[in-house]
Amino acid sequence: MVTTATPLHRARYWEPCAKGRLRCTLCPNYCRLADGQRGACFVRQRQGDAIVLTTYGRSSGFGVDPIEKKPLNHFLPGTPVLSFGTAGCNLTCRFCQNWDISKSQEMDTLADQASPEAIAAAAERLQCPSVAFTYNDPVIFLEYAVDIAEACRARGVRTVAVTAGYICPEPRREFFAQMDAANVDLKAFDNDFYEALCGARLNDILETLRYIRHETRTWLEITTLLIPGRNDSDAEITALAHWVATELGPDVPLHFTAFHPDYKMQDLLPTPPSTLTHARRIAREQGLRYVYTGNVHDQEGGSTYCHGCGRCLIGRDWFELRAWNLTDSGACRHCGTVCAGVFAGPPGSWGSRRQAVRLGAAALV
Repeated sequence: MVTTATPLHRARYWEPCAKGRLRCTLCPNYCRLADGQRGACFVRQRQGDAIVLTTYGRSSGFGVDPIEKKPLNHFLPGTPVLSFGTAGCNLTCRFCQNWDISKSQEMDTLADQASPEAIAAAAERLQCPSVAFTYNDPVIFLEYAVDIAEACRARGVRTVAVTAGYICPEPRREFFAQMDAANVDLKAFDNDFYEALCGARLNDILETLRYIRHETRTWLEITTLLIPGRNDSDAEITALAHWVATELGPDVPLHFTAFHPDYKMQDLLPTPPSTLTHARRIAREQGLRYVYTGNVHDQEGGSTYCHGCGRCLIGRDWFELRAWNLTDSGACRHCGTVCAGVFAGPPGSWGSRRQAVRLGAAALV
């Protein structure tokens, strides 16, 4: 069992800086570390004359989820995805919905372990066409994620990143070169929000979105968690949707999801479903073709419609597919208009199930 980092798991992005410290260049936090010190993400640590990744080969748990839960609505719909995370995060979101994992500084939470090859083999054995790096941000375990992606690709398994996109240009190139799909959290369209509530900067995330869309072959979808009174004004939603439509294009799916009180923001009410429906309408008016609502029961807001004839292409009830009107090549059966996405013939039938997996014990739970 891997319990501490070794030279084998040496980080790739750091450089010497002033006063004998090493500067991590993975993300725009640029943590400057003395010997033994950990970065803001907690999982990258200086050991002697190098920075290492302390969570390589370790996970907070594995499970098989519906791909729509990531959320990805245009990437292999209806299929199961082997999902896992590690611990830590390079953002400080006060509203984090997975704070027990992403904010954890307890290595004991990493109860399962597996090599990249074991994860790829497990995905194949479990008949999962993809593996998702999720629950906490995979940017901070880049070396592990890239090695897993390479092992998966050798077996014909695809990989998915669920990320906030807070990463520097050089590691960004390496990371997304390996990813087949990504859902990026665009947490707001206001830099003050990012600085005050997330400890990050908006422009760094926008640059990542532009890069993925225009410089890679990675399928891209975006999620914005709408928080009452913080990022749900008509003006901000309009600006966000307009930017996505003009900078990334009308075919990039946008998910508006509901906030629930958690972590350090338990004084607010949950997002009303009407707020999500209203935001979806605004985004569609700005020219986006595929806009969804999430974390609420909304069959219309969860379904995919043809931008040619307006008919339902993929009907969804939560994570269950209720209608399918696409050809095997991803075109509308009624009018022939192509639906943007990654489709591989008929849809999967995984539905809303979740299956826990123990890879370390090589057994299903």
